[in-house]
Amino acid sequence: MRRLHYLQHVPFENIGTIRSWAETAGMQINGTRLYNREHLPSIGEFDWLIIMGGPMSVSEEPLYPWLRKEKNLIRQAIEHRKVVLGICLGAQLIADVLGARVHPNAHREIGWFPVHKTGATRQSTVSDAIPNGLQVLHWHGETFDQPEGTIHLGRSEACNNQGFSLDDRIVGLQFHLEVTPRNLERMIRHCRNEMDGSHYVQTPEMMLSDRERFTSANRVMGNLMKCLKELDR
Repeated sequence: MRRLHYLQHVPFENIGTIRSWAETAGMQINGTRLYNREHLPSIGEFDWLIIMGGPMSVSEEPLYPWLRKEKNLIRQAIEHRKVVLGICLGAQLIADVLGARVHPNAHREIGWFPVHKTGATRQSTVSDAIPNGLQVLHWHGETFDQPEGTIHLGRSEACNNQGFSLDDRIVGLQFHLEVTPRNLERMIRHCRNEMDGSHYVQTPEMMLSDRERFTSANRVMGNLMKCLKELDR
């Protein structure tokens, strides 16, 4: 039985449909709620590490002291060839650990916008799970430079670096495929102050209006997890 461990930074942003996929796949699921100051696992306690999003920045270690220990765990997971998937802040944390710069994006991007594959994606097996031009949910004001040695998976109109992979075991996605309508409602409630009406920021009504977007994104999330499972030999 493969063991999946997730790192959750805030109460309102959980692993969404990743949980149901992992349960169906027969995986053991455990997590660390960092906002509750729960202890991180040792490197031998998991096979997969899922790193979720959150409103904090990777550089805010004085405000969130657990960030330093979390980065150390991510580094160990990469060195021990675990499967590592980072979503939004999680992708930024992986990028930071790999030595890339994390910084404010030119635009705040909140809402459903398409992500387009790059010419490099054909080098990555995991990219096959994500269709070109897929409408995905974004919620970020920062971005990352492309980490050295990784494959650039996609870009959007507002943000050039939307994802990367390394050795088809390490994946960082700036966007959310796991989100459900209830997840998004909670994100809106807790992070409404970030919705400034700028060009790439949609209204809550726009974001919640089309349930098929959630269905499509969740299906792709499952395909990506299946692909990672097949590569996890």
